[in-house]
Amino acid sequence: MKVAQYGTAIVVLHAIAHGLHGLAHTQIPVPLSLLQSVFIAVVIFLIPIVAAVLLWTPFDRIGSWLLLGSMAGAILFGIYNHFIVMSPDHVSHVSFTGWGLLFQITAMLTLAIDGIGCWFSVQTLKAVPQLEKVSSVLKS
Repeated sequence: MKVAQYGTAIVVLHAIAHGLHGLAHTQIPVPLSLLQSVFIAVVIFLIPIVAAVLLWTPFDRIGSWLLLGSMAGAILFGIYNHFIVMSPDHVSHVSFTGWGLLFQITAMLTLAIDGIGCWFSVQTLKAVPQLEKVSSVLKS
């Protein structure tokens, strides 16, 4: 139950941070390609929600894997688009004033939250097999 609660809290924080970052994108504006938009919609928004729901079911292990994959995908996407490739989405091309300040803060905040999400998922996946081993030993 604690895994589902913590995982859901991470997904909620992830959605808020990425939602605010998306708001800054539209207000500045920083355009996105169709491929980027689809990636954001599916990997950054849809899959974490599905993962959070699965954490509350017997399919919690699948939820942890989905959470790990989506958070890792979000981190790689953010690092590449905000810090590596030179484009209007690069942090050095957005000012620190107005909506740009929100853009800058949330570009960093999303990395931190998604990093916590990855760490949490890995810890959950490492712990679950140990619990399964203990229960199989107790049954025999």
